[in-house]
Amino acid sequence: MTIHAQFDPQARQQLAIAAVEAKTRKDLTWQEVADAAGLSVAFVTAAVLGQHALPEDSARAVAALLGLDDDAVTLLRTIPTRGSIPGGVPTDPTIYRFYEMLQVYGTTLKALVHEQFGDGIISAINFKLDVKKVADPEGGERAVITLDGKYLPTKPF
Repeated sequence: MTIHAQFDPQARQQLAIAAVEAKTRKDLTWQEVADAAGLSVAFVTAAVLGQHALPEDSARAVAALLGLDDDAVTLLRTIPTRGSIPGGVPTDPTIYRFYEMLQVYGTTLKALVHEQFGDGIISAINFKLDVKKVADPEGGERAVITLDGKYLPTKPF
């Protein structure tokens, strides 16, 4: 099958709404959806929410689990227009905290990456994401978020 790309994110947004509604109705976790797809929970969650294309077998497995049709399989396989936060400062409290973290630590991360690696970027394409809940020795729980991206140096041309 030919690889297709989207230019308008609305179809994927509508699919994400339908998929999350189905996931909720079926009382599934993102891990269960990822297990059906045979890929990582972070990648599959991002794909279902419209940020990645799934391989055909994974798209079919997710659609079957969620009770979605062949059109959904096709959409899950298309390369999306990425970006899940419309312009401006995010208003959702959880997303805002990530924005806040980058406001506070963005320049620090940049300085440390460039000092250790040189001029370049950390890839969001060749990338791994993991979220873990761990006990806080001071009581309660902590979120440990690992962002693991390939370093890509800037190349003069």
